[in-house]
Amino acid sequence: MDAEKLEKFRVLLDRLVIELRAALSEKDATEPVQLDTSIGRLSRMDAMQSQQMALALKERQRQQLLRVERALRSIDDGNYGTCRMCRGPISEERLEMQPEATVCVTCAAKAERR
Repeated sequence: MDAEKLEKFRVLLDRLVIELRAALSEKDATEPVQLDTSIGRLSRMDAMQSQQMALALKERQRQQLLRVERALRSIDDGNYGTCRMCRGPISEERLEMQPEATVCVTCAAKAERR
């Protein structure tokens, strides 16, 4: 991959890092549901479900941040855009949709079938 394309993906990945860190630092529905508030049993259950969904979202964001940071390191190492399974190139279209991708579409499909 040429230097201009690598720089384009570096900017995209840097922007993703900023967005993910901002999202992870926000206060939201992950705070514990207070038992002493008089919101009723069903409302409390709804609040607890919302809390669990917010926690799951935070975990997905943390995992994506790790993948994005790994992708930035792979740019520095000269491995960005190379499939870690078959060592072939990852298509530019795939990297535009998922810049932290580490495998090509073919290998991802094979892994999904397993």
